[in-house]
Amino acid sequence: MTSCGLLTRFNKPVPLRSSLVTVLIRGFVADVGCELLYRNEEPRPVEAVFIFPVDTEAAVYAFQARLGGTCIQAQLREKKQAQELYGDTLAAGQSSFLLQQEGAGGDVFSCSLGNLPPGEEAALTLRYVCELPLEPDGAARYVLPAVLRPRYTPDGWDRADVTQAVPRVPQGALPYTLSLSATLQSPHGIDRVLSNCSLTPLSYTAGNRTSAQVSLAQAPPWDRDVELLVYYAEPHKPSVVLEARLPEAEPGSLMGNPAVMVTLLPSLPEAVPGQSPAGEFIFLLDRSGSMECPMDGQDRSPKRIDSAKETLVLLLKSLPLGCYFNIYGFGSRFESFYPQSVGYTQQTMAESLQRVQQLQADLGGTKILEPLRAIYRSPCQDGHPRQVLGAVARCFSFGIGAGASTALVKGIARAAGGSAEFITGQDRMQPKALQSLKRALQPAVTGISLSWDLPPGMEAELLGRGPEVIFPGQRCLIYAQLRGQPQPTDTAVGCVTLQYRVQDQTYKEMLQFPLQPQDGDRLPVHRLAAMSLLLELEGAVGAGSEEDRHRALETSLSSGVVCSVTAYVGVDTEWRQPVQGPLVRRDIPLAGFKAAARMPYTQCLSLMACRSHRPMPRCASHECSVLLPASPLEAREDHPSMELFKNECMARTGRSGPRTCAPQAQNCPPPPPPIAEPGKPPVKGQLWKVLRTRLARCRGKPERAPEESPLLRLVSLQNADGSWDLDPQLAAALGVSETDAKGRMPSQDMPPGIWATVLAVVWLHGRAAGQRDEWELLEAKAVGWVRGQAGPRLSECLEAANALLGLNIGPAVFEL
Repeated sequence: MTSCGLLTRFNKPVPLRSSLVTVLIRGFVADVGCELLYRNEEPRPVEAVFIFPVDTEAAVYAFQARLGGTCIQAQLREKKQAQELYGDTLAAGQSSFLLQQEGAGGDVFSCSLGNLPPGEEAALTLRYVCELPLEPDGAARYVLPAVLRPRYTPDGWDRADVTQAVPRVPQGALPYTLSLSATLQSPHGIDRVLSNCSLTPLSYTAGNRTSAQVSLAQAPPWDRDVELLVYYAEPHKPSVVLEARLPEAEPGSLMGNPAVMVTLLPSLPEAVPGQSPAGEFIFLLDRSGSMECPMDGQDRSPKRIDSAKETLVLLLKSLPLGCYFNIYGFGSRFESFYPQSVGYTQQTMAESLQRVQQLQADLGGTKILEPLRAIYRSPCQDGHPRQVLGAVARCFSFGIGAGASTALVKGIARAAGGSAEFITGQDRMQPKALQSLKRALQPAVTGISLSWDLPPGMEAELLGRGPEVIFPGQRCLIYAQLRGQPQPTDTAVGCVTLQYRVQDQTYKEMLQFPLQPQDGDRLPVHRLAAMSLLLELEGAVGAGSEEDRHRALETSLSSGVVCSVTAYVGVDTEWRQPVQGPLVRRDIPLAGFKAAARMPYTQCLSLMACRSHRPMPRCASHECSVLLPASPLEAREDHPSMELFKNECMARTGRSGPRTCAPQAQNCPPPPPPIAEPGKPPVKGQLWKVLRTRLARCRGKPERAPEESPLLRLVSLQNADGSWDLDPQLAAALGVSETDAKGRMPSQDMPPGIWATVLAVVWLHGRAAGQRDEWELLEAKAVGWVRGQAGPRLSECLEAANALLGLNIGPAVFEL
């Protein structure tokens, strides 16, 4: 039979026609509606299954369908009951739909539409609400996840992973479209909106700029998440939102009382490097194959591994003298620079920098659990609290590239009292990593307590654990229920106080708010409060606590927020006649290629590099595709991934070999050398060398090393104590001759290191001011050193440095 309608690359119909997303952004909360439009153009009923990503902290609270002119609201049920009802309904020939969380992570969902009759349309709509992070520049950042990367499945994994089974098609070949429109609201005014996709002009719908609308100007590429950065007039102002109860809910229940969301921005003293040498800093670097990908998916952008190495240089230079540190790399296995953390000295810093330059993305898969276990089981250094960066220690985690698992990255930070950062698109890794180091250098915040001052007869009950860690520049969100009789007057107010200690200093943050709840039908504060509580309970559910599982089930059912133990199910009861004919399943494809399932490495690797899911590069005159396994171990003929990439070759070109070229092609690159001789183990690292060489040849240009930035050239010369040496390398980095660098020194009896360090600091402020977030910590260390060495000659040095470099940096830089 000839297939009809929209087709996958395997010539199978795709029932999904379009995805329409509407977003209501109020301050730092987004309420999102996603409508999926299906049409069955086959002569038989189909079941359409769509796997898609959602942020792990998003609260999915509604699901409905429009079938044949009838709107059907799905019901939230215990997960097994929902699945059984869905299956029974399909068996009876009725149309049904199911929305459920896949796996335990909470950031992957599946939407199933079963028994869609021939020629019929159906529109499925799900709604969720999520908090928006505050970016360092004051923007509220909304991300619509459009990229679902296959989750890594280690060797011996005995559970299903839906992300491995999702069909993939090349970029630009997806048979459905995405559109997005956003309504923005803020009482403080909306300044501007930026995006990584093309937008229509911002249209203000209120004269005081408190409301506006914006949309995608065209369908976005599917190789990236859609991001909106919304800038408000007063982004750092504390706020309180008091939301009215759900009228039909039982008083005293989660939805039956008013809910309050308090947003505070605590004021903390800035960390000053060198004030205290205490601390153990462990850097955990992903060295799996995926780190060979370009940062933003474009061939000309730096590779992730190169950006990570540059970031490591900045991090090492920013550490305080006398602390302890170590560097781990992980993939299918892990390794560390030192058996145990070592003291931070000039010698250990220099040795580590040399080893950093040799690091490659050559460790295979993405097994992060084992290195974390090794780190946490190793003995701590007395008097040096442990901080883990990268991935009773705080852990600061980073997700690199579109499609990173929010459940993993945020979950690690939440469990270990740190913070999570996501680096996507045009983001630079360096400033976000340095921001996390600043937080790690900050003295521990202790004695965190919360108190409420409410009128008689009212009390506040905290939802979730409340604030447990506080960092500079980071919002502190608090959710609570208000119990008791509402106040009759319009003047009743409440007050919340956050108190904490930093070393010997006590701080208080107080905020008053009116006790008149805001009415609304979507109740975003209640949903977010429920999600906050569910996130706390989900860990206990995974540990097998029956009591917490029951609490999670009760919280989910009462709030309508789906979790790992519940699912939404809807049944169309209007069809009088059962749907006839065998039911055919149609999985909705995503961009890229299918990953190898249940393999001890990330996935089958093509020329596009691991997990990038971009189209394979082609020679100018013909199609030339080379598929290589992700690890030398996978080059064995009997390995499952070898069979997979053979099948992929066959599907793309009709030929089964790892190299397929059209017979008429000219100047085709020669085949890659064998990975290993028969019967002998593969040469370590040879596969990656072959891959990079073949990629460069297929593009018709030689591979070249990434160009070192001027900032990195200067920073790499800094000593561990913060100083610089006056030598030819420094003069070249400053852009002056060695003769001028030495001859313009204010006094010949001045130690050269003082003059060199002043020159470097002045250069940073004058030539790299736009990268301040990257050098701020190491510059503070340099200023501290030079102030202790130069004495009254510092002003004279500053004047001479400005004259030599042609700058005009003021004395405040050196606290003069």
